[in-house]
Amino acid sequence: MNAAPQPAVPPARSSPLRRLVRPLAALAAVGLPTLYVAAVDPNTPGHYPVCPVLSATGWWCPGCGGLRAVHALTHGDLSAAVHDNLLVVLLAVVAAVLWTGWLWAALTGAKATGIRFGAARAVLLVLVLGLFMVLRNLPVGAGLAPPVV
Repeated sequence: MNAAPQPAVPPARSSPLRRLVRPLAALAAVGLPTLYVAAVDPNTPGHYPVCPVLSATGWWCPGCGGLRAVHALTHGDLSAAVHDNLLVVLLAVVAAVLWTGWLWAALTGAKATGIRFGAARAVLLVLVLGLFMVLRNLPVGAGLAPPVV
């Protein structure tokens, strides 16, 4: 005669401090370079290398003006940040929302949902970056190009 199967023992929930390690490590990994960019003005020539795409082609790449946008954001100048690189500002907002959800899930012990990044989303991202690059280099999208320093 077999005994009734024992119910599975639920895994022990990890402590809140242990759950916070990854989101806080990600914050440090992004925050420390951001603090550097906040302190060292990219608008002053000589502190950062010139974009290789801009040097080789004369075209603004999707990242051109990104450091200046981050610098402006850290100083609370949203209009300058948007003018320097709208895409970086939008991606910073998305990253902040996703990180806040991750932090909340770590604090509450809930499962973090995040975003699944499959092939379709990768293709969409490449298309958006390409479209942004082309548009900011056309006369109609000149307002998307960063100011020349």
